[in-house]
Amino acid sequence: MAVRAQKDEIFRSATLVSGAVLLSRVSGLVREIVMAHLFGASRVYDAFSLGFRIPNLTRDLFAEGALSSAFVPTFSEYLSTKGRKGAAELANLVGTAVILIVGVLCALGVLFAPALVGLLAPGWETADPGKFALAITMTRIMFPFLLLVALAAQAMGILNACDRFGVPALASTMFNVGAVVFGAALGLWLGPRLKITAIEGMAYGVVLGGALQLAWQIPSLRRAGFSFRPKLDWSHPGLRRIIRLMLPAIIGSAAVQVNVAVNTNFASTIVDPVRGVNGPVSWLQFAFRFMQLPLGLFGVAIAAATLPSISRSAVSGKLGEFRRTLADSLGMVLLLTLPSSVGLVVLGHSMIAAIYQGHRFVTYDTQQTAAALACYAIGLSGYAAIKVLAPAFYALGNARVPMLVSLASILINYLVAFSMLRWTHLGHAALALATSGVALFGAVALLWVLRERIAGVHGRELLKTTLKIAAASVVMGGAVKLSSSLLANWMGDSRLARLTDLAISIPLGVAVFWAACRVMKVAELEAARRVLASPLARFAGSSVLKSGNDGP
Repeated sequence: MAVRAQKDEIFRSATLVSGAVLLSRVSGLVREIVMAHLFGASRVYDAFSLGFRIPNLTRDLFAEGALSSAFVPTFSEYLSTKGRKGAAELANLVGTAVILIVGVLCALGVLFAPALVGLLAPGWETADPGKFALAITMTRIMFPFLLLVALAAQAMGILNACDRFGVPALASTMFNVGAVVFGAALGLWLGPRLKITAIEGMAYGVVLGGALQLAWQIPSLRRAGFSFRPKLDWSHPGLRRIIRLMLPAIIGSAAVQVNVAVNTNFASTIVDPVRGVNGPVSWLQFAFRFMQLPLGLFGVAIAAATLPSISRSAVSGKLGEFRRTLADSLGMVLLLTLPSSVGLVVLGHSMIAAIYQGHRFVTYDTQQTAAALACYAIGLSGYAAIKVLAPAFYALGNARVPMLVSLASILINYLVAFSMLRWTHLGHAALALATSGVALFGAVALLWVLRERIAGVHGRELLKTTLKIAAASVVMGGAVKLSSSLLANWMGDSRLARLTDLAISIPLGVAVFWAACRVMKVAELEAARRVLASPLARFAGSSVLKSGNDGP
């Protein structure tokens, strides 16, 4: 019963975060739709994507990687052993250090923007000097976003450690809303008066959206009893421990993002037969952004809900509880990401066409983006599992293993991407496929080592669950493919046809997957049913009670 209750609690917390992350990812898609309709897969958007990717690389490292992984376990320990006062002191020290260190990095980034752009897109300087110059401008405008998102990530870690998940999970929604509203106001409405272009206005909107993301969490921090007071003490043991964990954790969390950056470098050299040098970078960006929806909903949400729990288990030395929590979390990740991968592969074209296609984003862009999305989707379970596995090492005070696996992943990705571009004709899709393969490698490697370190992770049970979920996903994929094909033959390739396809095929896929898992008795499905049914039962009960009170 205790194991069941613990699994339900993690799933309940993850469900809460997933709901908030759903709003975040949907608002992120709205932001991408706005960008796609305004600029399409053009040279201007290529430059914006590259300029945003450089500081956004650190967003993923800080917000969902190194800072959270190093800060939350240490902060949770201080909160448990030294009380709120000791934890608040540590939070102030970390906040001050972040402002100093990341502030310097921002200044260096602005100063050396030409070198950074040249590193990521060496082909542009000679092929399109104007595009290269615009990318430098975009980078300089958006680099301060790095500091704002680092501070927002620390606030997120504090609230998560206090078991407050909703507000920090909604912070990214605030960023997306702010980026679109401020960007549109500056770029489209005030731009002519301020003498800035539309794309520059959207870049300034990113920075203002980052400020809103931080400001959104401040009231909740104060209600939790935490207010920032600048304080600096490099000898403080908690701060030193976080720094000691963060340095390798940055590398340990960096594999996927560094691989995306490396692949951007490769993509900038691709000459598409239709678009030339314009297009591949944007197609990869649109596809990767789309895949962030299930990754954030499932991988990031479950990791956020799991980290405080396994951190407390590690501090108290309860390895049995640690193993159980980790195994349950991985099972939930697989339950949610394996069918999502199949769905993105089968329905990717319809999704891209329904959401992005229009104005400057044409049919050819849809085809190329869908190809990249299908290749990225293959590695979705690997991306999500790493979000859970890497922090598990940090909770145990071991940052070395994720760092080594990450370094190996970066090397493997470079070699595979280079080879596939040279020996295949997949173009930008080959880069997405290489990223997926490396993500799966990283997840398997981390799980293998962790299994040896903590004497097992309920491996047989996890393997059995994986095979059942994979079988159910294949059945679901077949049903969805049949449905989608029949609708395409009947309705054609219009936007209405694509929307109809999604409206029918997605619910059908969910129903088929659910039924297949029920037949195969997947335990994680039962945990999900209990968590989702509980609020409905309470609502029905309150409705019946109210009806009874209102009666004669």
